[in-house]
Amino acid sequence: MSVKILFIYILKTLGFILGIIVVYALLGYLLPFIEVSAKDDGGKKEVPIYIYTNGVHTDIVMPVKNDLYDWSSKIPFANTTSKRTDYNYVGMGWGDKGFYLDTPTWADLKFTTAVKAAFWMSESAMHTSFYKTMTEASDCKKIMISRKQYQDLVKFIDAKFDKDQNGNYILIPTNAVYSDNDAFYDAQGRYSFLDTCNTWANNALKAAGQKAALWTPTDYGIFIHYK
Repeated sequence: MSVKILFIYILKTLGFILGIIVVYALLGYLLPFIEVSAKDDGGKKEVPIYIYTNGVHTDIVMPVKNDLYDWSSKIPFANTTSKRTDYNYVGMGWGDKGFYLDTPTWADLKFTTAVKAAFWMSESAMHTSFYKTMTEASDCKKIMISRKQYQDLVKFIDAKFDKDQNGNYILIPTNAVYSDNDAFYDAQGRYSFLDTCNTWANNALKAAGQKAALWTPTDYGIFIHYK
């Protein structure tokens, strides 16, 4: 193969990659504006949930315990560093295991971690965080849902956890927690540029019959529907 032909192949490859990036960026910006409307099941909206973002990643936050479900039975307080038992809310977020455990800040991001995450080459994890209170703000929106919708949400989230033979969630032993109120668990699925942490949170809202973007890779695509 001549140098000229090799050079043409390289240019074509680079052009193809650039094209994918441009299309992805356009779809990532435009599709979130297409709203999937909320579904009214006729039930009284009496269960509070929250969508909460740290600026990049969206969590679904729910009551730790009510008469419908007790998350502390699956996600023990003892698995946090604080081991406090007075938390009232628990946040759930799904994402790439490498990002969660090996990339505490963007400065720690490795090229290999990014590539594995983008192209289905690494495992996923559930990040769980307990909270005493929740305060509504631009980064935290309260949503009232029905009991049936909450049960559907619980079913959707529970299905994303890996489980042992006894049905228990599988704790990831690590010191890479973000604070004294959180823990990581093994999860189902593979993270990718098409199926991100925010895509999962958006799908969780759809499962609960709430407003959501048609598709979004970002937290912005979720929160524009809850201004």
